[in-house]
This record gives sequence, structure tokens and C-alpha cells, in this order.
Amino acid sequence: MTTTAHARLGHLPRGQAQRRVLRVLVAAQILSGAGLAAGVTVGALLAQDMLGSTDLAGLLSALSIAGSALAAVAVGRVSQARGRRVGLAAGYLAGAVGSAGVVAAAVADSAVLLFVAMFVYGAGAATNLLARYAGADLAAPESRARALSTVLAATTLGGVVGPNLAAPLGSLAHAVGIPRLAGLFLLSSAAYATAALVLAVWLRPDPLLLARAMEAERPAAASARRDDPGSRAGPVLAGRRPGVPTGVSIMALTQLVMVAIMTMTPVHMHDHGHSAAASGLVIAIHIGAMYLPAPLSGWLVDRYGPLTVASASALVLLGSGIVAANAPGGSPAVLALALALLGVGWSLGIVSGTAIITHAVPLATRARTQGLVDVSISLAGATGGVASGVVVTAVGYPLLAAGGGMLALAIVPAVIVAARTSGTAAEDRSSRLR
Repeated sequence: MTTTAHARLGHLPRGQAQRRVLRVLVAAQILSGAGLAAGVTVGALLAQDMLGSTDLAGLLSALSIAGSALAAVAVGRVSQARGRRVGLAAGYLAGAVGSAGVVAAAVADSAVLLFVAMFVYGAGAATNLLARYAGADLAAPESRARALSTVLAATTLGGVVGPNLAAPLGSLAHAVGIPRLAGLFLLSSAAYATAALVLAVWLRPDPLLLARAMEAERPAAASARRDDPGSRAGPVLAGRRPGVPTGVSIMALTQLVMVAIMTMTPVHMHDHGHSAAASGLVIAIHIGAMYLPAPLSGWLVDRYGPLTVASASALVLLGSGIVAANAPGGSPAVLALALALLGVGWSLGIVSGTAIITHAVPLATRARTQGLVDVSISLAGATGGVASGVVVTAVGYPLLAAGGGMLALAIVPAVIVAARTSGTAAEDRSSRLR
């Protein structure tokens, strides 16, 4: 493995290889952001139109997220065995196939095909999120959060442009005999397929394989010094080393709240007579707020530590729920503000949780564990997707939004427990040294 990695690397130093990897990942993320936008913007509306039920609209979102869970495991395992290039490219290719299947289901007016296609489509969303880990494989410990957040931020352009193409692509689809709401899935299929091609051709050297090769060459003592919690790496490494359960809890709660509120917002706006273009704009703002602030989230994690940033995430998500619950008449302006806050809260939670996971898991098992971790995120999102339709039908959108914001506060106890556990562990180590 070492020889192969060095053959692919040539004479590039680690820093230059990392910059090259980030450029390729950024290009792929821009494309995949456009693919991701289709399901977020019109997925629930398409299901409601074809199935005639708000409850089933939430179920379709849940199926997509369940597909994401299975894909996260598969992409993680393939990446562990073959590297990030093969794993991520395969995930995006599956997303392209799923998108094309949604278009076919809309044309055939087949609910069964729609369910299957949305399940497969979820692979694209899982891969889009898993790509953040690849950005941190070659990064120095003190800048891992900023590296992974750079990959997340790259989703912004495609994620913002995509929803705003809902109207023109709907008209194009209608002109060729495809239902209007399926128009964005044409873009999604092309975008995911191109992202897969970009990674398959240009993600060389493979960041995970190269990182493993360099780790194997480094003497054990040097490795220990590099990962020493007392090194210059800053708050994310110094003193506190919260483990996998903490990172999973933070990200799962963040995802559940975000998906629940986001999924039903276009339906809520539609019920108040607002157009698909208005919903698309609100979702575009939301996606931009999810990914654009990621570099700031990464800097905050590297500067102040992941537990502090996770706590801030809970408060921002609470604010989002309160604003959404009080939007008069499904006001696009107020809901745009609410979903912007929802996106920022998601960014803070995902980046802080990812930083915890990346630092806690060794290179030898990193990709497989990260895939399993993202399963919990996907399952949390699936729960939010299913519950959102049921809750809106039973008690309405305002209570869904307010309840989601309150649920986000559960992040705070997880942070407190992790901080106390880490502090106790540090004291025990200090006592043994004395």
C-alpha cells in the first residue's frame, strides 16, 4: 500500500497533496449540491402530488434518508477497502441512478417505482455528507475542522442554484412530457453522474490511502507526539477528547431537527398558496446557510473546541424553531429567516460532531467507522422525515417547528456529560503521573 501511494503521489509534499485533494473534492461537491437540492426542494411536493397525502410525503423523505443510511455503510466499507475515490464515486453514481428513477416514476405515475427510486436517490445525499471526512484525511490535527468544513462549504453553489431552477426546469420537463415537479431530478441525475466522473478521474492521490501509507512510515514515537493531546493542536485536541458517542449524539439530534422542519416547510408554504418558486428560494437560502458558514464553523471548532460549538448549535436551532412557528400565513420572508437559522445551527452541529469523530477514530478503521456513524445521522433524519408529516397532520406546522427547536436543546446535556467525563479522565491521568 505504501509503495502504491507513493507512486501516485510522486514528489508532492503532504501539504500540496492536501490542497490538490481539496480542489477535486470542492468541484465534486459543487455538482453534488445541485443533485441534493432536488429532493429537498420538490421531493415532498412530488410525493404529495402523486400520492395525495401529506403523511406519505413525509414517508418518501424518510425512504430517501433510509437509503442514505444503507449507502453510508456501503460507501464507508468500500472506502475502507479501496479508498475514498472509489467509494465516493460509487455513491454519487447510485444517486444519479436514483434521480433518473424518480423521473421515470413520475412519467409512469408509479408510486412503487417512486419509493424505490427515492431510496436509491438517498445514496447521493449520504455521499455528499461523507465527502467531508475525505477533506480531513491529510489535514494536520490543528486544522482538521477547517479542512472538512471547506468540503461542506463547496456544496453551497450547487445547493443554492439548484432550487432556483425549479420553475424553468419544470417548464422544460413539461414540454417533453415529464411532470413539472420531476424537472429538478433531471438536473440531479446529470449533476451526480458528473460528480462521480470528477472523483473517479481526478481524486489522485487518494487521501485515505496516502494518509495510511504515511502513518505506516512514521515511527510510533513521532505518531504519538503528533496526536498528543498536549500538543499545539488547540482546543479540539487539547485537554478534552470526547469520543464517538458524543459526536454521534450531537450530529443525530442536529439532523433530526433539521430534516423535520425542512421537509414540511415547502408543504406548509404550498398550503398557504405560495408558489414553487417561493419555496425554492426559501430552500435555497436554507441550503446556503447549511454549507456557506461551514468554514466559520470549522474555525470556531479549531479555536474554541467542538463542545462549545455544539452548545451554540442547540441554541441556534431553538431560535429557528421559534421563528418558523410564528411565521404569519406561511410568510416566505419569515420562513427564509427561520430556515437560514436552521441551516446555521446544522452547520455548527455537523462540523463540531464530525471533528469529534475524526479525532476519536484511528486511520486503520476510520472510513468504516465514519460510514457507520453517518448511518445514525441518516436514521435520525429518517425519523424526522416520518414524524414531520404525521405531526403536521395532527397538530400543524407551528407545533412541529417549535417542538423541533425544543428537542435540539437535548444536545446541551450530552455536551455537559462529555465535558465532565473528559475532565475526570484528564484528572485521572494527571494523578497517575504524580
